[in-house]
Amino acid sequence: MTDPAADRETALYWLALHLLPDLGARNALKLIRAFGGPPAVFHASVSELRSAGIRTAVAESIHAGISFDAAADELRKIEAAGARLIFYGHEPYPAMLAEIADPPILLYAMGDSDLLGSPQIGIVGTRRPTQYGRAVAERLSRDLALEGLTITSGMARGIDSKAHVGALEAGGKTIAVLGTGVDVAYPRENTKLRRSIVEQGLALSEFPMGATGFPQNFPIRNRIISGLSYGILIVEGAQYSGSLITARLALEQNRDVLAVPGSIFSKQSWGPNLLLKDGAILVQEASDVIEGLPHEVRRSLRSGKTAAAAVDTDAQQSLFHAASPLADKILPLLRVDEATQVDDLIRNLDGVKPAEVLAALSELELFGAVRQMPGKSFVRIWTS
Repeated sequence: MTDPAADRETALYWLALHLLPDLGARNALKLIRAFGGPPAVFHASVSELRSAGIRTAVAESIHAGISFDAAADELRKIEAAGARLIFYGHEPYPAMLAEIADPPILLYAMGDSDLLGSPQIGIVGTRRPTQYGRAVAERLSRDLALEGLTITSGMARGIDSKAHVGALEAGGKTIAVLGTGVDVAYPRENTKLRRSIVEQGLALSEFPMGATGFPQNFPIRNRIISGLSYGILIVEGAQYSGSLITARLALEQNRDVLAVPGSIFSKQSWGPNLLLKDGAILVQEASDVIEGLPHEVRRSLRSGKTAAAAVDTDAQQSLFHAASPLADKILPLLRVDEATQVDDLIRNLDGVKPAEVLAALSELELFGAVRQMPGKSFVRIWTS
């Protein structure tokens, strides 16, 4: 049995190194590799630390142990929140993340940390998606989750959130890499989504407990999203969006860059369309992603695949068979990429009363075939 006191002492050393001002992830990792671990780093002399390439002022701070009080306070917050720490070089720290140039020396985790060892695809995009982008993100994440892939994203507003939702609604697994503390829901409207991710997937961060969403945090966390994943799929993003930063990081980490094409008239499609011009993998359906995975990963997905997709399709078909004749007429009139007003539907259905149209739409919404949007409009859910 592991000694809890020894575990706490180990955690304090790691946290003290992680929280040390002006050190940074690269230098912290350099010291761990040079001395063998945080305890040895703190027991080193100033001259030994300087010989490892650390500035004198930082070396003196390490030798003085100035960050141990902060580490003890941080550990209390971790324990109170029910989070855990994952240390570089120790299970279950993911091997793929350890390969990047500047991996974090520790990760805060809430949820199923075993997912870190699962095959992952990162899905990212704009915070201001079109209806087309929202539908694509949900559909592809759903289909990829049903194939057995873990969907990794940043829980940002927009495409990121839709990617998590698609995986969760499919009963699949998802990892949210946060630009805040692992205990913080950001943006605030994602409070319920974060709770679902912790229950069914994993919330992950390298930032201290309670850390707020400073703008500089998000490009930093993006290297973790790409580092965990076999590839990064860009759904929508403007020409200079954060999703393109993630794509560049993925290329630097020797990961695949994939993109969903979009309208040439939409600014939100400039990013993925430019990536496609530069050689990104074009994605129209889940199989385009699966085909690019390493052979051993594809084989593991096939061997571990359940009948979830078949069950989901059968259930959906049985629901549609139960739909009323009017609902069957309405469904083809709705689009995936654009909301349709109820008044427009009524005009296209001669002799049908508004109350009947609303009842049929409620029926389709109950079956999961449509979704209501603001302003009494509806979109069709993109299904196979």
